[in-house]
Amino acid sequence: MIRIGTGRVSGSEEGGIAVFKGIPFAKEPFGPLRFAAPMPPDPWDGVREATRFGARPPQAPMMPGAPAWNPAAGLDCLTANVWTPDPGGSGLPVMVWIYGGAYRSGFADMPAYYGGTLAGQGVVVVTFNHRVGFEGYGHVGGAPGNRALLDQVAALRWVQENIAAFGGDPGNVTVFGESAGAGAIACLLTMPRAEGLFRRAIAQSVPGMTFTPAYAARVTEAVERRLSGTALRDSAPEALVAAAEGVATEEIAGNFETWGTVSFSPLAFAPVVDGDVLPDTPWNALTAGAGRDIELITGFNRDEFQMFFVMAGGRAHDLTRAMECLAPAGAEAAYREARPGASAEELYVTLMSDWMFRMPSALLADAHTGTTYAYELTWAPTPTLGACHGLDVPLAFGTIEGELVTMLAGGSPDLPGLSEQFRTAWTGFATTGDPGWPRHDPATALTHVFDVHPADVADPEAASRAIWSKTGFPPIG
Repeated sequence: MIRIGTGRVSGSEEGGIAVFKGIPFAKEPFGPLRFAAPMPPDPWDGVREATRFGARPPQAPMMPGAPAWNPAAGLDCLTANVWTPDPGGSGLPVMVWIYGGAYRSGFADMPAYYGGTLAGQGVVVVTFNHRVGFEGYGHVGGAPGNRALLDQVAALRWVQENIAAFGGDPGNVTVFGESAGAGAIACLLTMPRAEGLFRRAIAQSVPGMTFTPAYAARVTEAVERRLSGTALRDSAPEALVAAAEGVATEEIAGNFETWGTVSFSPLAFAPVVDGDVLPDTPWNALTAGAGRDIELITGFNRDEFQMFFVMAGGRAHDLTRAMECLAPAGAEAAYREARPGASAEELYVTLMSDWMFRMPSALLADAHTGTTYAYELTWAPTPTLGACHGLDVPLAFGTIEGELVTMLAGGSPDLPGLSEQFRTAWTGFATTGDPGWPRHDPATALTHVFDVHPADVADPEAASRAIWSKTGFPPIG
């Protein structure tokens, strides 16, 4: 039993680790608080049982065939979970996970995010839910933008105020996240509201998408048309989810003339560079010196897009059109020169990997003016998926059993060793600021390569970096 600012909570024990689940860090963001900034939770009397995860935020299924969100589970979704090896102690490093899910889905109780293994290495692990999709990022007149980012700030503030009760050091907090979670971390690095809430950051596979307010407003208009006259604030959460998914899959997908580059990866939502919550793109703000006091690890997986390519049945768009729409001028010739003999499908996967995750991550490392470490995961446990998007998540958490790992890694005997590499680096960085390899310098782009035989390599993706450093990733508008 632990006392925090809002009352007492009782947890459970799992394998020698104390676990507390479903603790509110903000009020339910619905009813009169729908589309509002997160509000502090109400205190409670007695002891609150913290043994079950909180409700998931409204969302579309994370992958085709996955279970749909169940509104019957409730809407009180802004809750946190804590794994601690020493709840009676003090001063342990704290690692706070921010989940991915293409800015449209995600939840903290995904089995891959089980924090017990990491906590067993002497850190306090925190996961939490935040709003996603339209609830988190949709443009709503009169409401604050980037509500998902504001939820994350509220969760980090809750950590500052309460983590000492769980044995953690509020002065030594590391945020880590993957995909959209890494994109959110890139934003948090530069947001005035997040200043002082964490000391270190690990951004795994950073996406390059941000929107202008005008583009976000266009998405809202398309969503409103599908609600058949129902006001946004009066729409049922499940109806809003369905409307937003319809816009993404039926209007944005493949429609470059209307929706631009987003049509190649149909996401209806992303952080909005609104000049308030998010003053500028992460790359611009970091180059100007924002976040220089925060130590950063950032990197990517070599074959980021391969899984999506396989899921689409191995169907590539017209390569030349994709190059013209997504990449800087002259990119196709540069890619062909760098990869002689590569097929159109292979070049398409490389292009999409670079555009979606690899180069946003690489250029984020270059932009950060503080202490930075870069990495690339090249371990390819299966020839079909390679070092694909998401493979790093179970490696970092040590959750190397279950359906996700079977799908991505096929039960490879190398799993324990690769997971040990990640967990040692991540917890070492959270503890001391040193993951175990040399710092990044844009001049050499020294990169730590995670593989069966790890190595430190100078600019392993030099050809792609040369192509994308010319234009970077401005907001989509």
